Amino acid sequence: MTPPRFFGLIPAAGAGARMGAECPKQYVPLAGKLMLMHVLDTFAFSSKIAHTFVVVSAEDGYIEEALSGAKHLDDRVTVIFEGGASRHQSVLNGLLAMRQQVGDGDWVLVHDAARPGLTSGLIDRLIDAVQSDEVGGLLALPVVDTLKRGDTEGRVEATVARDGLWAAQTPQMFRYALLRRALEQAREVTDEASAIEALGLRPKLVEGSPRNFKVTLPHDVALAELHLKGDA
Repeated sequence: MTPPRFFGLIPAAGAGARMGAECPKQYVPLAGKLMLMHVLDTFAFSSKIAHTFVVVSAEDGYIEEALSGAKHLDDRVTVIFEGGASRHQSVLNGLLAMRQQVGDGDWVLVHDAARPGLTSGLIDRLIDAVQSDEVGGLLALPVVDTLKRGDTEGRVEATVARDGLWAAQTPQMFRYALLRRALEQAREVTDEASAIEALGLRPKLVEGSPRNFKVTLPHDVALAELHLKGDA
């Protein structure tokens, strides 16, 4: 029996409106190269990842130029021009497009294009912890801050117990057939683990890293650069 392989799937069709940049945030320059390229390089340089697929919108005008100077990615990355209006749809479109190259039992690691702080060590940690799991799992961080629930007037309504709470990160890693079925059956979800949970399954939580945060607002760029330049 052929051992399962591991594939990266990067949804990168979003506009990143909250960044206020002139281009989608995945193409914002960051520590010497585009944000998305940090992610693609990390997957490409991982010895455990067989291949990586990146899903962009049909009208994407940046990806071809971005990859033109990255010949080392030619046989490591495939671009899928079928991004949807949501992350959910982009990931599902990506799964459908990669079907001929991926088996039902192969693992798919879905990762945000706006998390450039991912490292090969974190990929290894996730794979090592999840590859024998019946469900799959995701990187996440235990919540350490005190949590407040606000009301409609912006005042504290209640303090929320943080025991057992985790902040989800990516990659989120599930077998191809299970993930596709979950996304096809789920209503709109904000991450893949939520779709798996909707099937009544319980993904495994694997501790991630603070550096693997999602770049969302302009000030996040400076923090991401600190982490990435520290790797140089």
